[in-house]
Amino acid sequence: MSAPQIITFGCRLNAYESEAIRAQATAAGLTNAVIVNTCAVTAEAVRQSRQAIRKARRSNADAKIIVTGCAAQIDRAAFSAMPEVDLVLGNEEKLRSANYADFGVAEAERVRVNDIFAVREIASHFVDSFEGRARAFLQVQNGCDHRCTFCIIPYGRGNSRSVAMGAVVDEARRLTERGYGEIVLTGVDLTSYGADLPGAPSLGQLCAKILKQVPELRRLRLSSIDSIEADPTLMRLIAEEERLAPHFHLSVQSGDDMILKRMKRRHSRKHTVEFCEEVRRLRPEAAFGADLIAGFPTETETMFENTEKLVDDAGFSYLHVFPFSPRKGTPAARMPQVPKPVIKERSARLREKGAVALTRRMQSLVQTAQTVLVEKPGLGRTACFAQVQIGGAAMPGLFVPAQITAAAPTHLIAALQ
Repeated sequence: MSAPQIITFGCRLNAYESEAIRAQATAAGLTNAVIVNTCAVTAEAVRQSRQAIRKARRSNADAKIIVTGCAAQIDRAAFSAMPEVDLVLGNEEKLRSANYADFGVAEAERVRVNDIFAVREIASHFVDSFEGRARAFLQVQNGCDHRCTFCIIPYGRGNSRSVAMGAVVDEARRLTERGYGEIVLTGVDLTSYGADLPGAPSLGQLCAKILKQVPELRRLRLSSIDSIEADPTLMRLIAEEERLAPHFHLSVQSGDDMILKRMKRRHSRKHTVEFCEEVRRLRPEAAFGADLIAGFPTETETMFENTEKLVDDAGFSYLHVFPFSPRKGTPAARMPQVPKPVIKERSARLREKGAVALTRRMQSLVQTAQTVLVEKPGLGRTACFAQVQIGGAAMPGLFVPAQITAAAPTHLIAALQ
């Protein structure tokens, strides 16, 4: 009997939770099953999830098909109506082993999705191993208290909940002892960490505690942050702690102030530029990524050009470009829409802008010395997240000193020192 197959869509947090799902399903003795961990961030992500479910059934006629994740949480009826699906689990239910051991036959038993807003705490569903990965991911937060007008995710994840600091530190220590030299902190709204805990510790305070109490940890990385919530302790660590990776992926979304207001974002264009300038002053080697939406409702050509210009003004190197996709139930879906061909054209322009910025960043690192975490034979990443092609036979998971000898458009070429 084969172990369950996991198909994952969406964010790093979903990838992390897929490893937790694997552990829970295996503990329940589940075999001959395909578990689809869906994403709801765009209509396209939902479409791809449904397509994967149909393909999984065609390829695995006798397997149990289990659907979970944000899309399943938000629209349980649509997925339970698919003839290919045997069981639908909500985002809370997918992390409970018992749900993979008991398959009911009644319609009500096929759908186990509770009210995500009723969840007040986040259980410490830690993962001690990551299939095929050189770095470990550590979930410290879930949910979001903000209501950006384009975003459906709070309805899939619920309100913001944080893992207690002591439990996070203990897990960071366990992961380090298991040989992971780099840990990535993940969450839906990572910089809101701690607001719901006693004493309201900040993300910066959590990072400081991890770095102090787990001195063997070589590198601590943050997944995606909201720069408006960056606290003083985090800024101090950026300046003083070399083990905090100097790569910051920002939830920016737009470079136009009017569009930011219509999105109900809390930062301005000026704040994004100033944050990047301040971090670069504290850590000159820092690299920045950004989530950007092309074609948000009411976006004019001039507004879009402000977003294009922001790539240069803030110095972004890594872009995640999202063509705007209206999500039913969000305020943005009721706003005047930009024509789809225009959205497609603007998305392509942003991606091209990002490709040029990444090439420029790669070229700036030639002739520098870097410490590279080997991810798989011949490939690794620097602390600032640049991908590196390296010679030699260094084993995945090792940190190796390397001299950057050349740059390709998307990666560096290095020789081991």
